[in-house]
Amino acid sequence: MIGEYDIDSRLSGLVERIVASYETTASTRHIGRGYLPTNREIESIIELLFEISYPGYFGRQNLSFENVRFHVGELLPRLAKKLYLQIFLSLCHYNEVSGNYDPTGPSNQAEPFHEKATALTDEFMMKIPAVRDMLALDVDAAFEGDPAAENTDEIIFTYPGLLAITVHRYAHELYQKDIPLIPRAMSEWSHRETGIDLHPGARIGKRFFIDHGTGVVIGETTDIGENVKIYQSVTLGALSFLKDERGKMVRGYKRHPTLKDHVTIYANATVLGGDTVIGEGSTVGGSTFVTSSVPAGCTVMNNPPELKVRPPKKKKDEGPAHDFSI
Repeated sequence: MIGEYDIDSRLSGLVERIVASYETTASTRHIGRGYLPTNREIESIIELLFEISYPGYFGRQNLSFENVRFHVGELLPRLAKKLYLQIFLSLCHYNEVSGNYDPTGPSNQAEPFHEKATALTDEFMMKIPAVRDMLALDVDAAFEGDPAAENTDEIIFTYPGLLAITVHRYAHELYQKDIPLIPRAMSEWSHRETGIDLHPGARIGKRFFIDHGTGVVIGETTDIGENVKIYQSVTLGALSFLKDERGKMVRGYKRHPTLKDHVTIYANATVLGGDTVIGEGSTVGGSTFVTSSVPAGCTVMNNPPELKVRPPKKKKDEGPAHDFSI
């Protein structure tokens, strides 16, 4: 016979203990505040951006040039409405956590952010055609750079690198406008989906291709030129972190490397440092560790490791095999 869980005796006092922890650990709760973007709505915005960016691949299929205008005309208002609300909430949230919001004050404290959220939404929406142009070049770069690709349909429909780049291009537009939370939420959604960690602050030029992609990390202040190709498990990171007189990390300075045009970085390579520049046309070989600049047209590689191949061990003479047949 299955018994019942004795809630009263086993959970007595637990509610009070958990609530008490909310009061002592402000960094892990969002109570007493009114504004915060919604992850699910941000995911919905990403889905709409994919449907607009790659018509016929995501969302509605069987589109024609006769009905696609109506389709886009239906998608854009949905996107703008969702984006406006999330931008508005993010601006209000930033105002709250900055200490400028009085929860006991007048109810219209959020009104000034309506106009700003509207303007930011308009600016972002107008950027969509230019971002689509960049993405078309990224698709071409992937097809030209990967002999395993049968066609561009395969790249758009299946490649995690293109998914990550697509989200990044849009998140970067929001990041450049100093919109809080939303760009990072978009990039972390992409990170979970693909294993590729692209900070929305990274500046990435035309025709960018991430081959395979798993484990790629690109930091906030990275600068990447045009026609750059990187492989899985590449890290473009910081060499060290500056600290102020109180021992706190300094933020907002150039911490990550610069890759000029036509650079290739092979698998498992690590390139670190804000002063590190990989010159135009250079190649960084697999499993290398680079912390200083590389001139244009050079190749960086490790010395080949010394491999040892052991011959198979000889089996001991165990005598005649037993025959259990009857």
